[in-house]
Amino acid sequence: MSNYHVEPASKPQALTSEALKSMRTEAPKGLSRRQLLRTSLGASVGLWLLEVSAGTLGFLWPNLSGGFGGKVEIGTLQDIKNTNSALPIADGFPAYYQAARSFIMLVDPSRQEFIPGEDRSGDGTALNVRALYQRCPHLGCKPNPCLKSFWLECPCHGSRYDRLGTKVKELGPAPRSMDRFAVIVQADGKLVLDTGKITLGPLPVALGQPGLIPSKSSTGCI
Repeated sequence: MSNYHVEPASKPQALTSEALKSMRTEAPKGLSRRQLLRTSLGASVGLWLLEVSAGTLGFLWPNLSGGFGGKVEIGTLQDIKNTNSALPIADGFPAYYQAARSFIMLVDPSRQEFIPGEDRSGDGTALNVRALYQRCPHLGCKPNPCLKSFWLECPCHGSRYDRLGTKVKELGPAPRSMDRFAVIVQADGKLVLDTGKITLGPLPVALGQPGLIPSKSSTGCI
């Protein structure tokens, strides 16, 4: 009778002490659970930092490139008239500039000039020019200047403003007048808007009260 015994290949074999010792000292292959957690955490933090950096660069880019959020050069009063030759700019009608997201108009049309200086409040009376932010203070729609009335009218909810952006108290739900940008008129007469400096518009004014420029039309455009 033979002393050899045939064992099934699928039957597990006991490990020798040498094999166990080797397994304890040999570095395991692949990632351990701790390494996986550390790698995942590091990747998440790196992705967050990348998003923050990209967002910061996107916010600062307009200031670096002279676009909205920084100083935007518009030009002289004559430049504005030439660019908007179909509009009665000389009569105080608002001119729109997409690059600055603003409406620009003469405060006093009887004076056909911009006065050199700087007005950080955005009122612009001393410089004879005002720049209004294009957003309606109600929900952010873009008001449109109306040729019939010379008023700015919001098509979304009906808020109306005179040509200088003063809110008509009785017309529309906007809580205040249109917001204003700081304005700078250089010695050469060129207008520069600082769109990084915005002043909230004042409270609405009732119809017929001082401070509100009457409409040129009883119907308007909307």
